Amino acid sequence: MGIVYCEADRTFTIQTKNTTYQMQVDRFGFLLHLYYGKKTDGSCMDYLLTYYDRGFSGNPYDAGSDRTYSMDALPQEYPCYGTGDYRSVALIIENADGSTACDLRYRSHQISNGKYKIPGLPAVYAEETESQTLEITMEDVVTGVEVTLLYGVLPDYDVITRSAKIAYHGDGKIFIQKAQSACLDFLYGKYDLLTFYGRHAMERRMQREPVTHGSHVIGSVRGTSSHQYNPMMILADEHTTDSCGNCYAMSFVYSGNFKGEALKDQFGQTRALLGLQDEMFSYPLETGSVFYTPEVLLSFSGSGMNQLSQNLHRCIRQHICRGKYKESIHPILVNSWEAAYFDFDGDTLYELAKEAKNVGIDMLVLDDGWFGKRDDDNSGLGDWFVNEKKLGGTLGSLIQKINDLGVKFGIWIEPEMISEDSDLYREHPDWALTIPGRNPVHARNQLVLDFSRKEVVDHIFDQICKVLDQGNIEYVKWDMNRSLMDVFSRGTKDQGRVMYDYVIGLYDFLERIVTRYPDLLIEGCSGGGGRFDAGMMYYTPQIWCSDNTDALDRLQIQYGTSFGYPISAVGSHVSAVPNHQTGRITSLHTRGVVAMAGTFGYELNLGKLSEEEKEEIRSQVEEYRKFAPLIQTGLYYRLSDPSKEEYAAWAFVSEDQKEVLLNVVMQEIHGNMTVNYVNLQGLKCSAVYRDTETGKTYNGAALMEAGIPMPVEMGEFKAYQMHLVGEE
Repeated sequence: MGIVYCEADRTFTIQTKNTTYQMQVDRFGFLLHLYYGKKTDGSCMDYLLTYYDRGFSGNPYDAGSDRTYSMDALPQEYPCYGTGDYRSVALIIENADGSTACDLRYRSHQISNGKYKIPGLPAVYAEETESQTLEITMEDVVTGVEVTLLYGVLPDYDVITRSAKIAYHGDGKIFIQKAQSACLDFLYGKYDLLTFYGRHAMERRMQREPVTHGSHVIGSVRGTSSHQYNPMMILADEHTTDSCGNCYAMSFVYSGNFKGEALKDQFGQTRALLGLQDEMFSYPLETGSVFYTPEVLLSFSGSGMNQLSQNLHRCIRQHICRGKYKESIHPILVNSWEAAYFDFDGDTLYELAKEAKNVGIDMLVLDDGWFGKRDDDNSGLGDWFVNEKKLGGTLGSLIQKINDLGVKFGIWIEPEMISEDSDLYREHPDWALTIPGRNPVHARNQLVLDFSRKEVVDHIFDQICKVLDQGNIEYVKWDMNRSLMDVFSRGTKDQGRVMYDYVIGLYDFLERIVTRYPDLLIEGCSGGGGRFDAGMMYYTPQIWCSDNTDALDRLQIQYGTSFGYPISAVGSHVSAVPNHQTGRITSLHTRGVVAMAGTFGYELNLGKLSEEEKEEIRSQVEEYRKFAPLIQTGLYYRLSDPSKEEYAAWAFVSEDQKEVLLNVVMQEIHGNMTVNYVNLQGLKCSAVYRDTETGKTYNGAALMEAGIPMPVEMGEFKAYQMHLVGEE
């Protein structure tokens, strides 16, 4: 299929639909990287390697007097500390004797049909007929460290996955001090690095800057992938745009601490690495133990970043997301949070459900405040039993009443947290992550449960299941509202393993939930977008994009998110105005257009709306249902950069290029306003496209090359949608 090993020159060549990836075992057994980019015929490309005597670049002992051979200059698949490579490396091992060195050499390989799996970790899955696996086993003969490099190939998606299995067969105990999942080495080239930074309520802002000498590092030490940096980055040729040029994506399928690096070395070569964060990480391995690094998705596009994003979107949507809502249309919901916050009872919720039914909304979601002693955010976390006094009856009876209206029911939980003012904390204070003898750091006046311990996970799992079994709950919003600190577990003497084991415990919990409730839709959340990553999407095919629902801010947030993640995973709602995060006022129409770039819903009190507003919501719901298949599974095109232009524009185009939904929001208005033209992408040049509202027709090539003018209208933040149907 897509993997070929040539014995004569000892090369491994991976071919996908449009790309080639090649590496070689050299004469000393090192695994060198030769090429990744546009598809070639697969012939050996080791002529690209050059050998010179470079000052202060050491040489392996095997090379004898050959000073031209140095790991400090050669491109490698999995560089380790201890071979003479002084750049950032993928693997650092502290050996049983206290030394820090690892020298991995090729031992064997295996090619098989199907995609490898990683025990306890999320990963791309695929049938044997659509994927292959390459396993290359490397070993350090001195210490007994064995590393199997795992390559999963999905040719039709132009995606290659990377992971590493680290096994120890020596004596004593070693510590993994650094373990990256993927490394890309480029011998030459001028690259820009695209990263996605932010903060709570303003996540995934795109930043593009040249890769210069030195290292550019992003990452998280917060226990989650974080609001501050997303675990996805793009390397692009300096002139690459959304519609043309070469670019590479690296996306981490993991929800905890991570580290991404891009550096240019002293010889002008570029290296990019992505994997586990090495701060607060020191993972022990004893004889016979095995450790797996989480997976990284690699993809290359020679046609610009829209194509690169589409590669990732299709792979994540079809081969990471699972269950009933993998590709099916998600329900339109209204969430009680901005409608009532903690101030509600059963009657409040029932009235909100009635209003939802009245405007055609599918589901009511009961947010925070339904359990234990929980009338604010200072108590009750960990006590997952229903406050029937507050609801005025059982949860089951409330759910039944709402279902009888023809409205589905969902509920909010925050299983990883514990309040000091809770029955659980009073009974098990040692279950919280705290350091003995020190007062803990508070955030939102709550602590974090030690999910690295199985007994803690088991207890909370049992509590949550008792709640979910009380009625027809079809949706769960899984929240996580603080970063980890005071990371100390009473369950181990090796504290350097706790951050990783915490995430393994989280994944174990989630896997058990989706197995027990296969039709349950889980929406991930961590104060909004603080854990928006491909790892969570394996369990939660929808993630609350941001706690910030302001339509103008969401243009920026959703723009950055689109580089790496499918629209079907983006939780996006229409909220009240003045907006609760910014105080800004935008029209209901504009809020609706922006929220339709995701899984649609509402975050407001429907009962406070005028009849005119309710009628507009009915129209929005009807429109979204009509366009939802195109929005959730069509090809997404960024048509502007909202941080630089007066307008934000994006489009959804069906795979057969016969249907288009163009969306435009005007961000600025000036006196004597100039006209903005939007150039579409992804259309069939020869097709004629008809506007279904006006009946006007346009040539596909003209829409892409000349564009279409936007109306010049008075008023702030005008929004437009144009639905086009193509005919040959």
